[in-house]
Amino acid sequence: MFTKATLLQAIAGKNRGLLASEQDKQAILVAIANLEDLNPTPRPLEAVDLLDGNWRLLYTTSKALLNLDRFPLYKLGEIYQCIRVNTNSVYNIAEIYGLPLLEGLISVAAKFEPVSGRRVQVKFERSIVGFQRLINYKSPDKYIQQIEAGQKLTAIDFSLNSNEQQGWLDITYLDHDLRIGRGNEGSVFVLTKA
Repeated sequence: MFTKATLLQAIAGKNRGLLASEQDKQAILVAIANLEDLNPTPRPLEAVDLLDGNWRLLYTTSKALLNLDRFPLYKLGEIYQCIRVNTNSVYNIAEIYGLPLLEGLISVAAKFEPVSGRRVQVKFERSIVGFQRLINYKSPDKYIQQIEAGQKLTAIDFSLNSNEQQGWLDITYLDHDLRIGRGNEGSVFVLTKA
């Protein structure tokens, strides 16, 4: 019998997928598919109390995210996806660590629009890249408050063309502390409530 514990055991020690072998990846995808079949929330976009909040990435097949670990002298820290249902906003935040005092942050702000009970269309609107100290980064919540308050950040901060920078995400599993999503580029995401 496949359970949530089966999946969590399969991804343990894989550093969000960076340390997963091809055999590991196949076993993890099977565990994900089996857990998706047991999804307790078939219409996750209607379960706003479960969906809303900060989610920490446990595992992904997204090369774009995993390649953030390829910067010389830097290592990928935590990756968060923070969902604010009341404003249809999503914030992807990646913490980067390495040289002392030069810890980095890469983030993207987007708007989402439900198109079915489990699919959202995502339009990316803003990208911010900088050093945590200069941005005064303390936590995802405080950082999002800065962005939503319209604060000008000491960082590379630019708008994205949301007509060109968009995609979709299916939420295929959602409970009180675990979410699984599948994106338009074939990537899989497993996240836990932070």
